[in-house]
Amino acid sequence: MSAIGAFKGFGVTFAHMFRKTVTTAYPFETPVSAPRYHGRHILNRHPDGLEKCIGCELCAWACPADAIYVEGGDNTEDQRYSPGERYASVYQINYARCIFCGLCIEACPTRSLTMSNEYELARDSRQDLIFTKEQLLAPLLPGMDQPPHPMYLGDTEKDYYIGALTNPGTSAGAERAPWSEQHTADGSGTTGGAA
Repeated sequence: MSAIGAFKGFGVTFAHMFRKTVTTAYPFETPVSAPRYHGRHILNRHPDGLEKCIGCELCAWACPADAIYVEGGDNTEDQRYSPGERYASVYQINYARCIFCGLCIEACPTRSLTMSNEYELARDSRQDLIFTKEQLLAPLLPGMDQPPHPMYLGDTEKDYYIGALTNPGTSAGAERAPWSEQHTADGSGTTGGAA
């Protein structure tokens, strides 16, 4: 029986020896990742530019690698960064520790934290692998104002979170791979969210 097993093992080896070699031209041609690939995190915004993060620290508690650090701060009427009572005054993710498991985005109650398709995170120093809130925040799109500013979408935070079902704001492309939007437009594919 062992001779038969050895021939089967060599059969796999010989089958791969005669296959065509696939060479990628990375970094000149970047391969497209899967639509639900877990890459770099993004802190999303509401459609008026306010941050979705409320500084609850649930993502930091859920992280098995202890890679997330959050300090919550209190919003005031003069200095409002998010629709709720609190916001993340400090938000850091240490990508030297992150294992890209996605438990942090599952724990987020406001869908503030999502994962993008970006995978090029190599840096020359460990310090550069600690991404700050400014690096993680989604960019301001047209029609958004830089916080702090008053709430424009309603008088209470309830207006923001109930309205999020019809107007989700921006994740700056974090929830779709570039190819999935193209396939969805011509009807030949489906759109995948970053889970």
